[in-house]
Amino acid sequence: MKKVVSILLNLCLGLFLACGAVSLVDDSLRLLFGLHLLTVMSGILSFFAFLVAMLVYGLMGLTPIIPKRVFLPVTLFYVAGFLVVFPALIYCNDRVHRILQLDWAISFCQVIFGLGILYWLRGGLKFRWPIVEDKHLGNRRFSWLNLSVFLLVNIFVLLPAIVVYLVLCAALAVNHFSEGFMALRPGGLTVEVRKYVRNDGKTVELIPMEHVAEADFYRKVSQLFPTNSIILMEGVTDRNHLITNEPSYKRMAHFLHLAEQQEGFEPTRGKMVMADVDTAQFSTNTIDFLNLVMLIHSKGVDADTVMKLVQYSPPPDFQEQLMGDLLRKRNRHLLEEIQARLPQSDNIIVPWGVVHMPGIANEIQKSGFRLGEIQEYTVIQFRSVGYKK
Repeated sequence: MKKVVSILLNLCLGLFLACGAVSLVDDSLRLLFGLHLLTVMSGILSFFAFLVAMLVYGLMGLTPIIPKRVFLPVTLFYVAGFLVVFPALIYCNDRVHRILQLDWAISFCQVIFGLGILYWLRGGLKFRWPIVEDKHLGNRRFSWLNLSVFLLVNIFVLLPAIVVYLVLCAALAVNHFSEGFMALRPGGLTVEVRKYVRNDGKTVELIPMEHVAEADFYRKVSQLFPTNSIILMEGVTDRNHLITNEPSYKRMAHFLHLAEQQEGFEPTRGKMVMADVDTAQFSTNTIDFLNLVMLIHSKGVDADTVMKLVQYSPPPDFQEQLMGDLLRKRNRHLLEEIQARLPQSDNIIVPWGVVHMPGIANEIQKSGFRLGEIQEYTVIQFRSVGYKK
């Protein structure tokens, strides 16, 4: 058993050092020269190094032979490196260079840490095989105390800590990307309804909406509208019938025990005006993608939809084109509608999706509006398992 464990531990440390070194060289080449010569090799090494490290981590609970003071930091290094990436993706998602710098720093730390372990085990930087010898291993093959402590620490300390960390990262991501218009709370998802005021008394009220939400949310926001207000409604028209599947969120609403916006949001006061664009203004690539998404929404996930999703191959720069059609182009049209309707009413209501809110808020503030009032509403309330509406 010691021989098998020894081989596995040597493989774990060898892959740890090799993975760090190759990643460091690859990141350096990418940062300095834009070359991707070792990217594939780095990815393959990282994959196998992680698998071996997780196997060693599991074996630490089964046998005290493995020296935890050496291999516990090694195995947890992968977990820490994985988790530290999330804040970087949130705050540097549009700065690839910054993310690459972080990756370089992690690789550098991995190499230094690996060399430190080698120095500790060998009494110097002596690259001889095996790295881990029999004298470094324990004598007991199994211990109930070792297994019990391992399970208790993982179940009651490590896993809860990771879950809390991921929830905090999710809350940071929601707040950051919506610029505070949406927040993830312990009790559910909330949105901020913000009223912007101009010196002449004109107001523009931004109401972040979701396609599915609590029925109570739709009722409450519908009561906010003054009688003399103009409500600029969201909803892309399709006069040329370019969308082959009718947009519907009924399946999602039913699954989550929520109400669909089309049925739950019914303003009784104010004048409703359609203020969105038509699908004819979208590119062909965007329309093809929307047809695929609507197919999944309407029919659900089955063998046919999964096959079409796998076969779909987006063209180059598709993300930029998609965001241009679905976000920026529609925002520009909405802002034109706001300016055109302001002479007709003192109160403009904009119940649009959360993703549109930051851009709209920034533009109307540039035109002379200032933030006047904020109200928070719960969009989706987290319920216990087994809840039935």
